[in-house]
Amino acid sequence: MTMTDPIADLLTRIRNAIVSRHETVDVPSSKMKLEIIRILKDEGYIANYTVSSELKQGMIRVYLRYAPGRVPAISTLTRVSRPGCRVYAGKSRIPTVQGGMGVCVISTSRGLLTGKQAQEQGLGGEVLCTIS
Repeated sequence: MTMTDPIADLLTRIRNAIVSRHETVDVPSSKMKLEIIRILKDEGYIANYTVSSELKQGMIRVYLRYAPGRVPAISTLTRVSRPGCRVYAGKSRIPTVQGGMGVCVISTSRGLLTGKQAQEQGLGGEVLCTIS
């Protein structure tokens, strides 16, 4: 079976691990996934991540973050732009997630940025996903 949308796979693995209350989740490595996971860590949605290159492709182990009472730091993780329906936003139309409480990940000409960073730099791009 071929993977048509690896980003959707990453988000689904994280969502499933959160629902099952796992401490960690392993995802196949790629530059794009690594950047999305880096943004998740920078924004405080995950505790940490490690990259292992034992296999041919390599794996990223994501350490999920929970508040006291095992409440997950991530409540929603949504894919916006899909291979069948790309969603682009100009610099003035970058979406706000939950009134600024969430984060959207945008693929710009300068790499992956949060919606806030893209606005500060005056960049638009493809809206990959939203996190809150």
